[in-house]
Amino acid sequence: MTKLLIATDAWGPQINGVVRSLENIAAHASGFGVDVRFLTPTDFWTLPLPGYREIRLALANPRRVAGFIADFNPDFIHIATEGPIGLATRRACLAGKRTFTTSYHTRFPEYVAARLPVPIRMSYAALRRFHSAAAGTMVSSPSLENVLAGHGFRNLMRWSRGVDGTLFRPRPENALADLPRPIFLFVGRLAIEKNIEAFLKLDLPGSKVIVGDGPLQTRLAANYPKAHFLGSRSGEALAEIYSSADVFVFPSRTDTFGIVLLEALASGVPVAAFPVTGPLDVIGDSGAGVLSHDLREAALRALDISREHCRRYAAKFTWKESARQFFDNINVAQNRGLAIPLADLAEPA
Repeated sequence: MTKLLIATDAWGPQINGVVRSLENIAAHASGFGVDVRFLTPTDFWTLPLPGYREIRLALANPRRVAGFIADFNPDFIHIATEGPIGLATRRACLAGKRTFTTSYHTRFPEYVAARLPVPIRMSYAALRRFHSAAAGTMVSSPSLENVLAGHGFRNLMRWSRGVDGTLFRPRPENALADLPRPIFLFVGRLAIEKNIEAFLKLDLPGSKVIVGDGPLQTRLAANYPKAHFLGSRSGEALAEIYSSADVFVFPSRTDTFGIVLLEALASGVPVAAFPVTGPLDVIGDSGAGVLSHDLREAALRALDISREHCRRYAAKFTWKESARQFFDNINVAQNRGLAIPLADLAEPA
């Protein structure tokens, strides 16, 4: 059985697409003959991320990471994130001349630019340097691949996402029966990069429901008292809310994929979103949603979409297929070797 170490700064109790993707990789690993171990913030002392205390930053260093690697002695290493654990693992891999892959989950340049006066090109240059040493960088969609290729990234590999169609499904129960219809739903982190106010400002009939928490929760709830903020939900409770909605509104312009889009569709709920990376790849011309620069128009038009059609379309996306793509990429990368020239191995990471 192949031994694979996955290093990630994103891990529970966080609820996000990175964590969910890695959890499903682990769930399907044995079926592909892979023994997966994770190097996560739970293996280190951590500090809360300033301004976003829900996220813990690991106090990782290459020496300790090298010890984890030596103890497990993996056949291959995948670095899922560009945070402290990812950086320390990259250094350890380069020092040990170990081949590794990376994945690009988050459009940090756009996120940073939304908070600080940092030019996007500078952030992309730093990220390009991080990923350039990898034998392959996995991306979730054609649109994201084009964006990164335009910024000089190379050795890009496709790794799509899936959905649990057993958990997320149309249900007879209505968890939102006490709210006026139609119900427009958002699920995700309440943070600036999600562009939630673009949804909350819309003049729409019925009710707006927000599921999730984050640094903007208090301010948004105070500024939009007519919206219904339900906090964080998971499992059956979340699935029941999805299936009780009429339209899922996805206002983000910076997500790399959007697993929540698939969860909504699998629940029989059409999507309204901007025509940007993520929605363009998941929804495209499927007819399972409406993409428009006028988000209000998209939300209202989505009301006419068949719930059965949404469900059938979502069935094309499975976590097993996602895992197959991931492990196929690992096999290809093992044959490539380190992408960075050996002469540059001593270069600071």
